[in-house]
Amino acid sequence: MKAIRFEEPKHIAHVDVDDPGEPGPGQALVATHRMGVCGTDLGGYLGKMPFFQYPRIPGHELGVEVLAVGDGVENVSVGDRCSVEPYMNRVDSYASRKGNPNCCEHLEVIGVMVDGGLCERFLIRADKLHVSEKLSYEQLALVETLAIGCHATDRGTIEKDDHVLIIGAGPIGLATLEFTRLTGATITVMDMVESRLDFVRETYGIEHTIVFKGDGSERDEMLRITDGDRYAVVIDATGHNGSMSNALTYCAHTGTLVYVGITAAEISFPHPLLHKPELDIRGSRNALPRDFTRIIGLIEDGTIDTNPWITHRCGFEDVVKEFESFTRPETGVVKAVIEVT
Repeated sequence: MKAIRFEEPKHIAHVDVDDPGEPGPGQALVATHRMGVCGTDLGGYLGKMPFFQYPRIPGHELGVEVLAVGDGVENVSVGDRCSVEPYMNRVDSYASRKGNPNCCEHLEVIGVMVDGGLCERFLIRADKLHVSEKLSYEQLALVETLAIGCHATDRGTIEKDDHVLIIGAGPIGLATLEFTRLTGATITVMDMVESRLDFVRETYGIEHTIVFKGDGSERDEMLRITDGDRYAVVIDATGHNGSMSNALTYCAHTGTLVYVGITAAEISFPHPLLHKPELDIRGSRNALPRDFTRIIGLIEDGTIDTNPWITHRCGFEDVVKEFESFTRPETGVVKAVIEVT
């Protein structure tokens, strides 16, 4: 069976792997039709993703077709089109028992800790499949990245009258923007890349955008936008330890900082920056099952328009040649999708 594997950082190869076989109890055999390229995949390629292990078949943003189901499976049937919830948790773990399978202490994310969907077929727990009769495989491949933003927004407990700063206008920042705008809050987006801010203004009508230059001018602009209060909620989607260390300085007193980006490097800041304004700092990891259900419904009813998202497409046979280009901001990639089958 054909697959594409990261052998080590910056080394991608076409490989032949064993056929997955027939599904066992509670499993489904699925065919991958579309895979979204995530920041995690890019970090895995570059060797910068702390949870990534090699060699590894990537792929966790997936639009799949059910080919067969094992005993006891009732939530999906042969022929169903599905999005994949790629977080393989232990149902008896502490976090799972508390209703948070997204951050189970034994979690294995497909395409990161275990092999993923950049192959013709694979087996998966059937309870991790989310069906849609309306969405295309391409749209279904976008659900997981949107779910990351949905969960990050929920972690911020954003209210309608809040000023919210989203740092980083890559795919995860944009996913967060999709759901933050539904809260009615006033949004500011900051990024170092002007073209990304152009996209935010033109696609989402965001009035307040700031180009980060590192000279302190961004703070003056933030104070102007918020009438001197700074931001009730700051969501850092950069995955850059410098940005994440500095993000506290943008928070209003009693504000909340959410880290949705991830870095392998150390984050540090003087304790008074946290203590004096009595800030809340929250991590946001993955997403919850209900997020997938909600997002599929929002795409189906037109609340979320996925058309602007996909800027680059790549055939399965061209991945080795083209993947490196997706890591470079100057190529203008917002979201690349791999056409697997």
